[in-house]
Amino acid sequence: MIRATQDNEYVELTSPTQLPKASGFLWNEKMMIHVNCRGYAVAQFMQPEPAKYSYAPNLEAKTFMQPEQPYYAHHPGRFLYVKDEETGEIFSAPYEPVRVLPDHYTFAVGKHNIVWKLEHLGIAVEMTLSLPKDEAMELWRVKVKNLSDRKRKLSIYPYFTVGYMSWMNQSAEYHEELQGMVCSAITPYQKYQDYAKIKQLKDKTFLLADQPPRAWEASQEAFEGEGGIGMPSAVQQEELSKGDARYEMPLCVLQYSLELAPGEDKLYRFIFGPAKTEEEIAQIRQQYFLNAASGGEDGFAAAEREYAGYIQEGKGCIEIKTPDPELDNFVNHWLPRQMYYHGQTNRLTTDPQTRNYLQDNMGMSYIKPQMARNAFLTALSQQNASGAMPDGIILHEAAELKYINQVPHMDHCVWLPICLSTYLDETNDYTILEEEVAFAGGEETATVYEHINRAMFWLMEATDERGLNYIDQGDWCDPMNMVGYKGKGVSGWLTMASAYAFMIWADICATSGRPEMSRKLAAAADEANVVINQYLWDGNWYARGITDDNVVFGISKDTEGRIFINPQGWALLCGAADASKQEKLMRAVKEQLETPYGLEKLAPSYTAMREDVGRVTQKHPGTAENGAVYNHAAAFYIYALYAVGEPDDAYRLLRKMIPGPDPEDLVRRGQLPVFIPNYYRGAYRQFPRTAGRSSHLFNTGTVPWVYRCLIDGLFGVQGNEAGIRIHPQLPAHWEEASVKRSFRGAELHVAMKREAGVTAVEVYVNGNRIEDGIIKDMEAGREYDILVKLPPQ
Repeated sequence: MIRATQDNEYVELTSPTQLPKASGFLWNEKMMIHVNCRGYAVAQFMQPEPAKYSYAPNLEAKTFMQPEQPYYAHHPGRFLYVKDEETGEIFSAPYEPVRVLPDHYTFAVGKHNIVWKLEHLGIAVEMTLSLPKDEAMELWRVKVKNLSDRKRKLSIYPYFTVGYMSWMNQSAEYHEELQGMVCSAITPYQKYQDYAKIKQLKDKTFLLADQPPRAWEASQEAFEGEGGIGMPSAVQQEELSKGDARYEMPLCVLQYSLELAPGEDKLYRFIFGPAKTEEEIAQIRQQYFLNAASGGEDGFAAAEREYAGYIQEGKGCIEIKTPDPELDNFVNHWLPRQMYYHGQTNRLTTDPQTRNYLQDNMGMSYIKPQMARNAFLTALSQQNASGAMPDGIILHEAAELKYINQVPHMDHCVWLPICLSTYLDETNDYTILEEEVAFAGGEETATVYEHINRAMFWLMEATDERGLNYIDQGDWCDPMNMVGYKGKGVSGWLTMASAYAFMIWADICATSGRPEMSRKLAAAADEANVVINQYLWDGNWYARGITDDNVVFGISKDTEGRIFINPQGWALLCGAADASKQEKLMRAVKEQLETPYGLEKLAPSYTAMREDVGRVTQKHPGTAENGAVYNHAAAFYIYALYAVGEPDDAYRLLRKMIPGPDPEDLVRRGQLPVFIPNYYRGAYRQFPRTAGRSSHLFNTGTVPWVYRCLIDGLFGVQGNEAGIRIHPQLPAHWEEASVKRSFRGAELHVAMKREAGVTAVEVYVNGNRIEDGIIKDMEAGREYDILVKLPPQ
């Protein structure tokens, strides 16, 4: 049902019905498209705010992806109707909208393209989607082949949904000189002041073809007729009507008639996307389809090649071989790709949340460290002189803080040292601390070191009389918005995260020659840990927080929301939990939060509004922050397990993030192992029927933390100021593993093996034992052969 190709470039699904929401995604600097195995698609492009060119068939909110995206017959999609002109039989590719089960089917998600292959009625259809590197448009190849031993007479109908573009003005028609469909609209506006902005928008959607069609249709209603989308009346006729759309819902559908000899195939190419003017569309046609005719390079093929190179730039810094081949495939090919997408595009938003922006660029430290460096400086340039960080980072001069970024959250400062530490581990670039950066408003400048000092002192001061950090209208958990809106509620997790941030910054200060500040930060962490244990320890685990009305929650007496994962993991990270507390809280997590699909964020899930906690309790039990297997939070906990030396529990939970390889698990999750989703359904003990379902959301802060778990924990190839420390934490059932690690221009080949008689980790470089396991004075351009001997289990 699911397999990786031999070259590991694709993951293939061989059924359109067993995992109906299985999907893949492609992106570039201007757009992103998420497509599923049945042909449905969600796409957006930036102008500079997110916009659409393929809409739903009704007015919809300005959102991109929804958790557990609902699909329906008229959902936007990319399809091909195929009609046998001799028998009248009709089917569609990839599966929707006709829903005829093909004889053979493959949905192949690749790193730089997505391919559907199917065979039915002796006809093979192959559809390939790719993107250019820098432009908002889809590049499609459609190949039709006669597999039978007789001549075939066919009509094919490439069908691209456009949907309800605008209630104010929408139309569509075929342009012979462009050899394509052009759908036009005007984005609605009310205030005349908005017109200057509206008139710059790309309100046209086009479909260009490299070959002239026999006929076309531009009206959704005329195309479907009485047959509906599953069996359109227009397809049942000999020829499409060559109609237009006049304030009718537009679509782009072309008709080609072809005769194929036995074994013969025919290739068609199409471009689908947004544009501002017909002149722009004409230029696209010239560049991609016509330049080759005059002796230039084929623009279509060049764009595909350039895009493949763009994706290759996002390769990770480790390549692994372990007893778990599915893990190897995911880590070597798919995990860095997802991490690269986040850091390269900032999730296609102009005002990413500060915590997301910093963590996504923590991940870029492993791929493009210079980009991460620039991002840290950008974020600090928007810090207030008080030390407070904004709720979002403005990335475009016309952007503004929107949606959740208009709600005050108190956690953004903690991510500065935590994320910067990864950059420093990878690069040893402590010169960044001396960079002069202006504060917001530009009236004052200071070094990065001073900026982060102020952030740490701001956290120390943003506490109540007990020393616990205020939560205001949220911390890392966005919808926990009513714990502290009156100005008194506090966050247990944020207090722990602050203590951990103090520890990290103390280490950085010590390394960079600032011992006095290091001692001050370490003392602040110790003081926070005393307070944490005084007010938040509940006997077997830590509370989540204390409300405005002084009610402690996330404790044993609560019937819902009794235990939260974040306080447990971060109590391990910040050192609040001693050995006894560690044992108790880890037992509580295993008994109450662990499921076959990973760790739930909280349990039991809330089933009704709790007004002193907030809208998190209104989310459906087991979804999102209300008790889902929320992978970002799970990654924090896994990282903490490695930090305290619990490799078996850490690996078991890490492995649960990746679907499969068991077929039953894959079907239950409904997702291909090509990305880690934001969440899997939780509430496992309350609602087991739906537990495990993937959200299919690939926007998630999980991935850089999983990469840190691999580098700092599982394989133990973490950089430091001296070089790189080799200290793997393999699970007990692994006898060996190997890692190829790129690090500061050098190439490390690390072989890890358990050997009888070994009592502690032994590290050998080119045959010489390194007593402390730290390889120093490494040279860029050199290769190092490293043997790590591990004790037997």
